[in-house]
Parts: sequence; structure tokens; C-alpha cells
Amino acid sequence: MTDIRRSATLDPKLLDLLVCPLTKGPLDHDEDKNELVSKTAGLAYPIRDGIPIMLPSEARPLDDTVSAPGRGSRR
Repeated sequence: MTDIRRSATLDPKLLDLLVCPLTKGPLDHDEDKNELVSKTAGLAYPIRDGIPIMLPSEARPLDDTVSAPGRGSRR
């Protein structure tokens, strides 16, 4: 059975154009987790069906002990 998440690959040209929506910094492609990682913001943006989801609200924090910009506690 084929893993759908991995069957749709990202165009390398698209990866060169994309930046973090919060910091405007570069993104690293984590192929194992199928995410685009912004080390500066401390966030990992998911890639679903070959489409990067560049919404901070959909991003996963890289380290739960450090609050990323724009992602403060909402308690």
C-alpha cells in the first residue's frame, strides 16, 4: 500500500520560493516527517497531499518549552 503523504512530492522550485509566513526566513524540508521547518520561528508546517500548509495555526511547535513568535499561550 502506498503512503499518500509521500506519494505527492514537492517541486524543488516551490521549496526555493517558500518562506516562513511569520519570520520570512528560510524553510528546511523534513522528508521523514513531511514538514517544512522554520528554525527561526520554531515551527514545522505540515505538507498534506503535496501541498504545504503555511498557516501558523496549523504548524507544530518544534520545542514546547519555547514559545514561537505569534504563538503565545491562549489560556
